[in-house]
Amino acid sequence: MPSRRPLLIFAKAPVSGMVKTRLIPALGAEGACSLYQRLLEHCLQQTADWPSERFLYVDQPAHPELRALAAEHGLPLRRQAEGDLGARMTSAMADFPGGALLIGSDCPALDSRAIAIAGQALLEHDTAIIPSEDGGYVLIGQRQPHPAPFEQMQWSHANVMADTRRRLQSAGLSLWEGEPLWDLDEPADLARLPPALARALRAGDVSR
Repeated sequence: MPSRRPLLIFAKAPVSGMVKTRLIPALGAEGACSLYQRLLEHCLQQTADWPSERFLYVDQPAHPELRALAAEHGLPLRRQAEGDLGARMTSAMADFPGGALLIGSDCPALDSRAIAIAGQALLEHDTAIIPSEDGGYVLIGQRQPHPAPFEQMQWSHANVMADTRRRLQSAGLSLWEGEPLWDLDEPADLARLPPALARALRAGDVSR
């Protein structure tokens, strides 16, 4: 039976110089922004067959490109809460007392099939996570909202997943982990782009 929990997709407004900043040395600010837009579109396409509702949680709901994407894919557009990433994820999860799965758009390999496996794991576990190869994670799901993985958490370092495991254990919450996937954060990751995105990069659509 496929997961019926909603899928929450976190996204930022595609503003040059404000997204994918670690790729700016390789692509320039405009190129990094363009690649971010393509990754977000790819994510929405990869999850188009999700069997339950999808919600697009964004920092600027009035941004025209985000509004256009939401309309194109039939997604409710919701504003992310104020605060750091942990506060924003805590708030989004709290919107769904019956649990939800939350992703970003940085992992080109993440699709509905992989997300559904994590969703099924929530039948027997409090938390489901697909780790990333860099020590973080690309998906987190909760059977019921709980702030333990998020509150006063330090982000963007190589021990995010390890810290999350410890927090869940301390809170008495069970954890299922999927196979790690890679996400696109650093210039070295560009060599692993899927063919369509790599072709766009070579064609100059996302270059300086």
